[in-house]
Amino acid sequence: MKTKSMKIQIELPDEIAEQLRRLAAACGVPSVEEAATIAIGQWVARSREQLDRSDPAQAYFVNQALDELIAKQRK
Repeated sequence: MKTKSMKIQIELPDEIAEQLRRLAAACGVPSVEEAATIAIGQWVARSREQLDRSDPAQAYFVNQALDELIAKQRK
């Protein structure tokens, strides 16, 4: 099953962009774009956990593609 993806373009403040570059290099992440994707996936996971605790009815709002991305990052 092919997962759908979404392309986004963001403008980061210089300070955040530099921190992202440094962290990507230090963690062995091959590109800043991949580091940003990992960061977004981790933010989604944390936010989903908070929502799951506060409103169990909303526990499954994140789509399958993000769930797969999060699973890959944890390997």
